[in-house]
Amino acid sequence: MVSLPADFVSETRRIMGDERFNRYLGAFDEEAPVSIRVNPATLSLANGERVPWCAEGYYLEDRPQFTFDPLLHAGCYYVQEASSMFVTHILRQSGDCPQNALDACAAPGGKSTALRSVLPEDCVLVSNEPMGNRAQILLENITKWGAPNCIVTNNYPRDFRKAKLKFDLILCDVPCSGEGMFRKDPNAISEWSMQNVEKCWQLQREIVADAWECLNPGGLFIYSTCTFNTKENEENIKWILENFDAEVLDIPVDPSWNITGSLLEGFNYPVYRFIPGITRGEGLFVCALRKAGSAEPKPFNAKKLPLKVLEAEFTKGEMCVDVDYPEALKYLRGEALVLPADTPKGIVTITYKGQPLGPAKNIGNRANNLYPKAWRIKSTHLPSEAPKVLGNVKM
Repeated sequence: MVSLPADFVSETRRIMGDERFNRYLGAFDEEAPVSIRVNPATLSLANGERVPWCAEGYYLEDRPQFTFDPLLHAGCYYVQEASSMFVTHILRQSGDCPQNALDACAAPGGKSTALRSVLPEDCVLVSNEPMGNRAQILLENITKWGAPNCIVTNNYPRDFRKAKLKFDLILCDVPCSGEGMFRKDPNAISEWSMQNVEKCWQLQREIVADAWECLNPGGLFIYSTCTFNTKENEENIKWILENFDAEVLDIPVDPSWNITGSLLEGFNYPVYRFIPGITRGEGLFVCALRKAGSAEPKPFNAKKLPLKVLEAEFTKGEMCVDVDYPEALKYLRGEALVLPADTPKGIVTITYKGQPLGPAKNIGNRANNLYPKAWRIKSTHLPSEAPKVLGNVKM
């Protein structure tokens, strides 16, 4: 049986009640569900059961060795916890067609790539991450996803406010105490404390205050955490409603999804709680809000962003060379390849099952590997065959 902090147990049992809390504890005796979200630009089907609140999401029967699947590195799918995919349902149900959007705390990129799959094609999505090392991971995942009109930045939310930038949609998946990840990530248990909860809800309000100033009148604001306590959740929503001209949106959900509403007495606004043991996913809290008023649509000039914009050195060649599974793994490890004799010299794109992996420079007797060093597979393990995660791949 997992050992949980006594303060967490007493407070969470009080919030959830005995019946819900006991179901939550029972989830620790079960395997956490494994889920992926396919890239609609490249895929038609995955080998699994659909996540009911996300058309692109699938549950898998087991956890394959994702690292050794070239199609993952090609951006054909993203390994994402199912509860987090709920942002796609919110956007689809809201009826919004934003011209520009901001994911304020975006690393490692799960919610950004999810939003990008349902946003209008011409919508500019700015995926921001304040922490430099995490911003590089975000850049890698956004680049591999291959989405158009997506910009990665490395700034603090206050920088967007100071720059007077405005967005039609803002997602604040704020840093939190991580209680909802206890089953999935044991390190989250050791890092938890009541002091950290206090620190988090105050930081969250600072982030929201900066981000709210960047939201256009009539814009959609999505607030989310992966924690259970009400200080970081309902009480922060109350604070938003008391300090900003906002209304909470009622997003329709199917009762069979077993999503829980508010756990704070006297809080009568629609919010969405995912609790392991009740909902098929990890812990998540989400609330969708609308800013009062309406705004005239204005073009968003991405080239004039007065911020730190990150770009990947990832030049693709016009000529594509498809390789088999062993060669694909060699490429992803950063090794040189020997390409067919009729391959033209110069920059070519290495593909696997028709899906681009990255560039190489063919010099004749070999092709020098140009795959970014930070993205390379470090393991020398060579599986006998590729993980069977996906079904039909669009060529």
